[in-house]
Amino acid sequence: MLRKTLLALAIASALVACGKSAKEPEKAGASASATADAGKDDKKVTLQMAPEDTLTVESDALASGPVITGSIQPERRADLRAEVAAIVVQVMKENGEPVKKGDPLLRLDETSIRDSLTSAEEATRAAEQSLAQTQRMYERQKTLLSSGMVSTSAMEDAEIRRNNAQSDLAAARSRSVAARQQLTRTVVRAPFDGIVSERKVSNGDTAQVGKELIKVIDPNSMRFEGMVSADKIGVVKVGQPVLFRVNGYPDKQFNGKVKRVDPAANAVTRQVEVLVDFADSVRPGVAGLYAEGRVESQTSNTLMVPPSALVQAGDNNYVWRVKNGTLAKVPLTIGTRDERSGRWQVLAGLQAGDMVVRVPASGFKDGQKVELAAPKAVASASSGKVSEK
Repeated sequence: MLRKTLLALAIASALVACGKSAKEPEKAGASASATADAGKDDKKVTLQMAPEDTLTVESDALASGPVITGSIQPERRADLRAEVAAIVVQVMKENGEPVKKGDPLLRLDETSIRDSLTSAEEATRAAEQSLAQTQRMYERQKTLLSSGMVSTSAMEDAEIRRNNAQSDLAAARSRSVAARQQLTRTVVRAPFDGIVSERKVSNGDTAQVGKELIKVIDPNSMRFEGMVSADKIGVVKVGQPVLFRVNGYPDKQFNGKVKRVDPAANAVTRQVEVLVDFADSVRPGVAGLYAEGRVESQTSNTLMVPPSALVQAGDNNYVWRVKNGTLAKVPLTIGTRDERSGRWQVLAGLQAGDMVVRVPASGFKDGQKVELAAPKAVASASSGKVSEK
């Protein structure tokens, strides 16, 4: 009896297992069929787009010209050097401090120079007294000569002594003026309103004649000192606009105008220096920053697309064009980028008047249907919302 019961249970278990095995292939087949149907249905989904989700490709002005690279430098800058040999006694200004014209920047030891001035002034007073004495002697001899009491030779000797005294006085005064001028040079002053950009000495340093002491720049006189390749310099003219960026100001584009073109190329790099003035009042306050831009020497009309509409995938570029109610993926050949507007030049792939999606979504399908509706009745295409017909 027990053996019959176990046999019946084994047969029932086998039948259940066979039933499951038969159902699993059916489920797998159903899943594959659903995936295929979903792929087929993608193109049946109609995108609802508002007019603001698309834009029309049109021709626009594209400025082009040679690249210019260089740095921002002040036009007014002064490298103040020692004019007398002395010890640095006091440095009054540090890097970055603003100064006014005539402000003292540093002092040199004036002890020996003041002694020289005192000696020169004493020599000047002695020469003045000697001249006065010889002048009186000359007048006396002149009077006696008219009375016949002295000879002509004595008169000439008195005149010679007077002339020598005049020469001695002139030399003494010259030495006094030179010593006084040397004394004033022991105080180094700002030549114009500006900012101390580089202090090169400290208290106690020995300053020889010609040694660099301190540098002052005028931040309001900043300009772009750039270099242009010699093979492109023929199209650069004074007054042409220049658009450039400055390292340290990544979100700012600066406008300038060509002020001067150097008539000689660099002997090593064979590049030509071009000086560019800022066209607006906003300019960097730091000298030496790297700058790069383009001289807008030529302007041409060409098709342009904004960067938001352009999809870049490696070396491939494409846009989504809407034509006859259908979405199409259109490969593009792009050219240069307009620095002013940020738009890209279209060399091939589109024509004037083509409508493209302003901000494409990742779920777009080539050949998908598109319906343009009123702005209030649809959701934005860039949000990826769709409605099924």
